[in-house]
Amino acid sequence: MSSKTPIAYIDIRLSAHATEDLDKVLEAIRNILPERSEAKITFEKTQLTGHYGNEITLIETKIQDKCVAQETFEKLSRGLSILDKEFLSSRLSEHLEKGNLYLRLDKQAAFLKEIKLGQVDPIHLRIHFKNSNQTEITTLCRKFGLIS
Repeated sequence: MSSKTPIAYIDIRLSAHATEDLDKVLEAIRNILPERSEAKITFEKTQLTGHYGNEITLIETKIQDKCVAQETFEKLSRGLSILDKEFLSSRLSEHLEKGNLYLRLDKQAAFLKEIKLGQVDPIHLRIHFKNSNQTEITTLCRKFGLIS
């Protein structure tokens, strides 16, 4: 791994509904993170109320440790299926904005230790690159195997 990581930080955000086990939701997040990163990552929990008065816990973290951010990006790149990589490749410009790559991962799959894209009740990731040039970010995503 290069000491000059191209990633500045990664924001992760997701919600846990009252019907979900908070520990299992946290386990889903931990499953997408590199091993041994837990000591360097803290989760902020905010209690919210949903549209129908239901309780929702918003869980957020910002991975600022450069090594952990890089290892997380590499784990995501290794974990995505070929189909997800092809889908992301064909629509990468829709996921890029101002030096950020936005991804949504399937929370249920993450709990089962699978990394896959998902739209329903997802884990939201914002990967912020040091360089905001879209062409260079695309090249980096290809280099690390996030896209085909």
